[in-house]
Amino acid sequence: MKISSIPRTWQHLRRYRQILGVLLKYGFDDVVDIVRKDLLFRFGSKLFPRVKGGLDSGMSRGERMRLAAEELGPTFVKMGQILSLRPDIIPPDIASELQKLQDRVTPIPFKKIEEVIRSELKKEPNEVFTELIEEPLAAASIAQVHRATLHNGKSVVLKVQRPGIITTIKVDLEILRDLAQIIYKHTEGILNQNPVSIVEEFDRSIHRELDFLQEGHNIQRFGRMFADDPTVFIPTFYPEVSSPRLLVMDYVEGIKSSRLDEIARVGLDRVIIAKRGARLILRQIFEFGFFHADPHPGNILVIEDNVIAPLDYGMVGYLDEPVIDELGEVLTGIVHKDLRRVLRSFEQLGISHGAGDRESLEADLGDFINRYHEVPLQQLQINALLSEVFDIVQKHRLTVPPNLSMMLKALVTVEGLGRMLYPEFDMISEVRPYLRRIKLRRYDPRRRFRDGLVLLEDLYRLAEEIPPGLTDILKKVRYGDLKVQFEHRNLERLISEINRSSNRLAAAMVIGALIVGSSLVVQTSIGPSLFGFPMLGVIGYLLASVLGLKLIWDIFRSRNS
Repeated sequence: MKISSIPRTWQHLRRYRQILGVLLKYGFDDVVDIVRKDLLFRFGSKLFPRVKGGLDSGMSRGERMRLAAEELGPTFVKMGQILSLRPDIIPPDIASELQKLQDRVTPIPFKKIEEVIRSELKKEPNEVFTELIEEPLAAASIAQVHRATLHNGKSVVLKVQRPGIITTIKVDLEILRDLAQIIYKHTEGILNQNPVSIVEEFDRSIHRELDFLQEGHNIQRFGRMFADDPTVFIPTFYPEVSSPRLLVMDYVEGIKSSRLDEIARVGLDRVIIAKRGARLILRQIFEFGFFHADPHPGNILVIEDNVIAPLDYGMVGYLDEPVIDELGEVLTGIVHKDLRRVLRSFEQLGISHGAGDRESLEADLGDFINRYHEVPLQQLQINALLSEVFDIVQKHRLTVPPNLSMMLKALVTVEGLGRMLYPEFDMISEVRPYLRRIKLRRYDPRRRFRDGLVLLEDLYRLAEEIPPGLTDILKKVRYGDLKVQFEHRNLERLISEINRSSNRLAAAMVIGALIVGSSLVVQTSIGPSLFGFPMLGVIGYLLASVLGLKLIWDIFRSRNS
């Protein structure tokens, strides 16, 4: 743990104690045991609350994680929701359970909401809205949603950030970062993922969600992407009356795609809805490289004429053109049983493999390819396919870039929605045209020409940079100024142990010298005496005893830490 974090965590002892209490309450003693010694040393035993009783032992770890997150509040609920989109980090059963996280809380009084609106608008709400309904449409831990009407008659919704929520999240993030550093210190090389990296990624994600202007810009970007598509409705964002804590957008009146009875009652076509929902996310991923990262049924509305209206644009992902091309290469490698192509594309995609057994990874991937390359496309299911991929990822501790993992999870979610609407829904058939376009795009002469120009420009710059650089190196060699700098990594613990051992050895040598010297003095009977023995010798024995006891205590304490 960094020393700079201690003053901050001392300020949050009550919240720290609450978090540890909830972890103990829901049976996460293993996590608390990992951090206990570090926190006992820093804060003392009073930090750890006594928890009476326990939960039903029949509950799964995923269920206990969900309940603990809901009790701990908005930061942990959001973290659980984001982790549910990352099956490369957590097992599928826990990810599935975290998808059930409820982000519904008791609404706060409208007066406080009105104060936030007034503060963000820098004017009275009635100067902007002819009507502002006090009863909220939804109340979540981060924001509360209200209907309103603009002076031009447009019906809109206001997403208003809860007062104090940024401070709450900041405190929780400091504690989470501190806990992650302690856990990483004690479990390095054991866990599949670095907990510190997970918290840092969550920090970036939640701060993007807390900026409602960024969400508004996402809405505008989706609006431009689907401006020519009559099967998709993207609401209008009103930046002139929005701010980082206030989002104003069109009110969309529709039916949640999960309400099958209501869809049937109003005469909408579930087959068309399933296909349009799939094409919505596939166009986002493969055509635009900018996609809705959480397209679950609650975020997808259906309006008249089977038009799809996505909601909640705070969580999005990005894929650039080379990444999309490499995804096509992975699928091509599977179709042609080309394992080397798949592994090469993994590296290009940033799917890194640690110090594990590469031969075992190749064997598992080869087995996966052999089982699927001859299966007709119409018989494949994205969910089953990707489930096996994520099993391999977790088994071999592969690191998958967040946007790529969220994209794969979005595909699984949309396939699940499609099959819920229409059990015979074939996601692979919907994906096939986009894969064909990826292959054709790779060999597009215009793109090849453009890539060739970029390559020539890079070679030209390299040719410009090599002579001066080479000249500098030769000059340094000539005048004896060339230096090679080495940088060690992750050797701090080894250095610390060496220093500790050398200090103990030095102390043992001093103790031995004191004992030998004192024994010689006692034999010579030189100087004043104490209890019939030379005082100098007695003092030497006493000092050796004290140092010896301290050395034994230090050794005992280090073995138990």
